[in-house]
Parts: sequence; C-alpha cells; structure tokens
Amino acid sequence: VQLQASGGGLVQAGGSLRLSCAASGGSFSSYAMGWFRQGPGKEREFVAAINWSGASIGYADSVKGRFTISRDKAKNTVYLQMNNLKPEDTAGYYCASNFGRSSAIRIPWSAAQVDSWGQGTQVTVSS
Repeated sequence: VQLQASGGGLVQAGGSLRLSCAASGGSFSSYAMGWFRQGPGKEREFVAAINWSGASIGYADSVKGRFTISRDKAKNTVYLQMNNLKPEDTAGYYCASNFGRSSAIRIPWSAAQVDSWGQGTQVTVSS
C-alpha cells in the first residue's frame, strides 16, 4: 500500500492541527495504521496506532489525552488530530501501515513492524 501524508504546518503552542494520510494500491481494511514522528536529532518514535476496524486504538504516553487517531474506510484515510500542541511535538510526522486484521492493537509499534511509510509531513510548534 502507498501512503501520502499531509496537513503539517506551523502553529503556536496550544494550537491544533489535523494530519491526514491517504492510502492507495491496497486493501485499506486489511491494514492497521499508525503514526510515528522524528524530531531534530532524535530517533523516530511511535505516536499512535489504530487497528483495521477502528475498534482498537493505542497512544504513546507523551500524546495521550491530546492526540486522537481515527480512520475513514470510505476515504481510505487515517487521521491524527493534534490538540494542545507543545514545542516538544515539533517533528516530521510519518504515517505507517501494518498488514493484519488483529482485533486488538498492540503498542508501541517498532519500525520493524511497519510495511509501508508515508513521506512525512513537518509539524512545527512555536512557543
């Protein structure tokens, strides 16, 4: 499956952004979907994931309560709604796919679990 991420930008601390990731070339409902991020000088880290049906979701502790992952089957798209953004959220955000129809999502994902990556979209949060 091919992934195309969009929606990044520059926002002030406390603001919101919604990232989108459109999937093509595969059966969207056969994949769990997730988001990772990579800040300057940092390793890529897991952010959130959602299983194939949308019934099971998991978040990294650093974003729990502020970020919401969701998916739209009709649009073959996964979203990451980011609220109350902080300067430490500044990073390139990457959507990711993992083939499988597990009923329960297991987190955190490692990069080794990812089948396909989107190209990344930059989020910059100013203080």
